[in-house]
Amino acid sequence: MARRRRKRSGGSGSIWTKAGNTWIQWRENGRRCSRKFPGVDIKTREAAELALRKITLNIARGKAGLEGEQDGAPVLSELAKTWLARRQHTHRSWRDDQNRWNKHLKPVVGHLHPPEVNQATIRRIVEAKLVEGLSPQTVGNVVRVLSTFYTDLIEQGFAAANPARGLPRSTRRLIKSTHDPRQTPFIDKHVDIGRVYAKLGQPFATMFAVGALAGLRPGEIIGLQWGDVDVAARRILVQRQVRHGKVGPTKSGKPRLVPIIEPLAKILAEWKLATGGEGQLFRPLNNRGPSRFMAPESMITKLREAFEACGLPKTWTWYNASRHTYAAQHVMGGGSLATLREILGHSSVTVTERYAHLRPDLFRPEDLIKLSVPMSRDGGTVHDLAAAREERVAGGNPVATEGTGAPLRSEVTS
Repeated sequence: MARRRRKRSGGSGSIWTKAGNTWIQWRENGRRCSRKFPGVDIKTREAAELALRKITLNIARGKAGLEGEQDGAPVLSELAKTWLARRQHTHRSWRDDQNRWNKHLKPVVGHLHPPEVNQATIRRIVEAKLVEGLSPQTVGNVVRVLSTFYTDLIEQGFAAANPARGLPRSTRRLIKSTHDPRQTPFIDKHVDIGRVYAKLGQPFATMFAVGALAGLRPGEIIGLQWGDVDVAARRILVQRQVRHGKVGPTKSGKPRLVPIIEPLAKILAEWKLATGGEGQLFRPLNNRGPSRFMAPESMITKLREAFEACGLPKTWTWYNASRHTYAAQHVMGGGSLATLREILGHSSVTVTERYAHLRPDLFRPEDLIKLSVPMSRDGGTVHDLAAAREERVAGGNPVATEGTGAPLRSEVTS
């Protein structure tokens, strides 16, 4: 069966080949317009696609389609400067986006105009980055930055379409993450949680306890104030986090209440007496330094030292030891995923469901298939192994025993 021809979206025109030529067609002012490109090779096809994108962009701007000149239009590197500058005030991940643009995208597409980037360009970027040794997930993040950038360009009127949208399956398969969230490590033994806490000095021991027993993110732990902690009412109000030394909202942008379990309540009560119970829960070790907050690097360094002392993997992160540990222990203890979502502050239950495989009732007896299938085999003969053993002993053969050391009792053969 012939493959069905895929139609272009409305307003994007069409391309076809006929009699050794490549043709483009578009609609302008209610009239159907076309243009011929001699040849049917790949370069001719790419030139035709580029011309069609320029024409549709001009029409979207209210210009004549065949004006098509991009000489005075800004290139992507110039447009990205404005985009990233605006993004600083609206998105918490703007630094990551800036790094991905400068390192991976700008050298490849920075000199191009918006209509000159197509899906073939993105495919070449993906393949090149994979050859460089980047993980599929990292390359996928690079493509997502480009897609977000083009969404803004469309809103600003510099692009007519987003080339990163609707990528073919062959390209999407290359950037599919290979990470299995079910394999995320955590501290599974309660005794090991206590051992790590005992090996840490203050304030890192209390910081670890807040993460492992309440599920807070590292930035949320650093940003805690004593006014957010109500030990008597057994709850913490999580309403801010610290990233790159600056205070901002939580990752979801919403405050949330987190319960304080009994072991954590005792630890926080002792820490409140030790610190006076005012201002920040965890102040930086060097109060004369430029930062007002604890450095994340100090946290992970101390945690790895405690891991090494306890015989645990040093490659685990603070997330593994605290937040993921809390979530896993909550689920294994029979807690619901809906409650866990509220405690962790996930924006979607899909993220919380990565812990579903740890549920103790994942395979309940009533969920298992019940089959009444006769599995015995007719025609077997029952042998008296005791008599057979005596014959072997009499004949000088060794006595057969099971792996447990118990003598064999009976055997069925057919």
